[in-house]
Amino acid sequence: MTMNYFISAGEASGDLHASQLMSELRRIDSGASFTFLGGDNMAAVAGHAPLIHYRDMAFMGFSEVLRNLGKISGNLNVATRAMLDSHPDALILVDYPGFNLKLAERAHRAGIHIAQGVGLEGVSRPLDKTRGRPHVLHTPL
Repeated sequence: MTMNYFISAGEASGDLHASQLMSELRRIDSGASFTFLGGDNMAAVAGHAPLIHYRDMAFMGFSEVLRNLGKISGNLNVATRAMLDSHPDALILVDYPGFNLKLAERAHRAGIHIAQGVGLEGVSRPLDKTRGRPHVLHTPL
């Protein structure tokens, strides 16, 4: 069965880890398709450019994040629309918890299966029905 994956990796290390995962998924399922936020390593495996490159997502430090709130919000909206339009069989989140947990909440509300959260240190939690948060599995890298 060919699977359609939506993968979000918002930084360079996530791009590397996600590309390795994508290679393994492609080995198991040669027809696997990927819509993704990430970088050049993921693009090499997928055979196409990322929806948003991590260079346009990774903001470090309070003042840089504050200056780029509009861009971050816009990236989240673009990612959400693409995720909903691509109807993925699974959402895979790699690192970048501030962004990816928001994407996971939107996926959960849309009924999209969240297959894995990788490298989301300290944020593994079961569904909180009062806040509608999804269960995110934590796999340390």
